[in-house]
Amino acid sequence: MDAVRLILANRRALAGSGEAPAILTEVWQAQALAQAIGSRLAVSGPPELRGEALGLTELAGRGCGVLDTPDLDPEDLRAARLTELDDARQALLCLDALLGDAGIALVGVASSAADEGTYWQCMEAIDAADEARDRVREMVRKLAAREEAAPPEREAI
Repeated sequence: MDAVRLILANRRALAGSGEAPAILTEVWQAQALAQAIGSRLAVSGPPELRGEALGLTELAGRGCGVLDTPDLDPEDLRAARLTELDDARQALLCLDALLGDAGIALVGVASSAADEGTYWQCMEAIDAADEARDRVREMVRKLAAREEAAPPEREAI
């Protein structure tokens, strides 16, 4: 499935999750998806993105690692369904929004956490999402610079 469709599905699921366990599951899904997209870009993306993409993979992996791994059926894991990344720029813009949504959702969970463990888990996940989002934004910036540097297309006469 295309990266943009998976990201949009994750955003809808995150927006629709009401209780803390469901929110944490969707944030974990978002981080796993960011990790998969970063991995894909690191291996086969534009050369100027590969370093940042590898960093995204590591940061998103940390984001998954600080959260309790949800009990998901393999077919429910969105990252495993990633098969296409046709438009890297659009995918990265959507991923930026998803990671922002995840950070906001984590703030809500942290502020109402009943225990200190959940609170600190959320704080570390917020940090990981924020750092991953910085990497995504840097990749978008590099893509824009690449497009600016490309010679203009010639019009057919």
